[in-house]
Amino acid sequence: MKTIKVSDLRPGLRFDKPVYVDGENLLVPENVEIKQRDIDRLIKWRVQSVTTEGKPLKELPSSKKNSFLQQAFSTPEQQAVIDAYSKIAAEMQDVFERVKANTAVKSVEIDETIDRLLKLLARRKGEVVQLILYGLQGESGFIENALNSTILATLVGQSLNMVQHKLIQLATAALLHDVGMLRVPSAVRNKSTELSPDEVKAIQAHPIYSYRIITKEMRFAEEIGVAALQHQERWDGQGYPKRMSGANISVMARIVAVVDAFEAMVSKRPYRDSMIGYVAMKTILSDNGKRFDPDILRAFIQTMGIYPIGSVVLLKDGRIGRVIEVNSGAALRPQVKIMIDANGREFQRDEGAIVDLAREKDVFIAKAVNPKDIARR
Repeated sequence: MKTIKVSDLRPGLRFDKPVYVDGENLLVPENVEIKQRDIDRLIKWRVQSVTTEGKPLKELPSSKKNSFLQQAFSTPEQQAVIDAYSKIAAEMQDVFERVKANTAVKSVEIDETIDRLLKLLARRKGEVVQLILYGLQGESGFIENALNSTILATLVGQSLNMVQHKLIQLATAALLHDVGMLRVPSAVRNKSTELSPDEVKAIQAHPIYSYRIITKEMRFAEEIGVAALQHQERWDGQGYPKRMSGANISVMARIVAVVDAFEAMVSKRPYRDSMIGYVAMKTILSDNGKRFDPDILRAFIQTMGIYPIGSVVLLKDGRIGRVIEVNSGAALRPQVKIMIDANGREFQRDEGAIVDLAREKDVFIAKAVNPKDIARR
């Protein structure tokens, strides 16, 4: 890793590899410009330097298709969501740094974050889900996983008609479910090679740490702590830390388990490529009652659809579009915004027609498409 002083960063600077804060939290992904707000966040956090394995880039990528996709996913509404998300992420960075340093965090700080996330989700559900699925917030690290899990868990809770106070508890549990990882040595937490038996034990202790931080330090309700304690338990009893099974696991923990797994699949990590939403959904659905509660999985499908919002799909007539709305009663027939027509015409300003597959019965999705594949066409 190469170390770069924050004082040497300038707006517009890009690298061919991701840039990290503290070696693990992503500042910007590869080929993405560092913006003034990124530098301002670093100064606010009192960060002196960042790290990257990459080299500075002088020119923007010339791919016409990449530019086209960036326009399709960069509407003013989407940019507003990204800005709001980034602000919340910056605040949570400060919270998690204090947890790592064993410094007190007040529950009201978490409550305020949950309130802002829920309001953002209520206003811009489609853009928020799209941001998660296609990494528009940058490469997903610890903070992004916490925020994304909160958003997805909230959507599932709403699908299950949870009362408001339970929904807030679920969102809080999802936000803090992995907070105990901050008390696991970073050398163990970030190790990419095989863990030793002692290191596995250290990792498997993190739900216990999460429970203690949530209930003892932050003084949240027991239900929230239990959800974090049990989120690594499995439906078949093969999880940890207590090898609980079935209905003995709290409902909130079962929801967090599903959304946490899905988020990990669609998020970009330094050691693997992202999975498109459709492939991640297929993987989740192949569980067959081993890891996840089948009823929670059904609620998750109704919430996200087989082709989640933001998924890029090829229609049977040759048109390519992205899913903008899920039809809960028809998981395979969402609403699709056309990006490229059957003749190859690109809608550069995102002015393509909206096709409701639940109404247009003669049109169906031929397959999901990875946006990267379109960029290479």
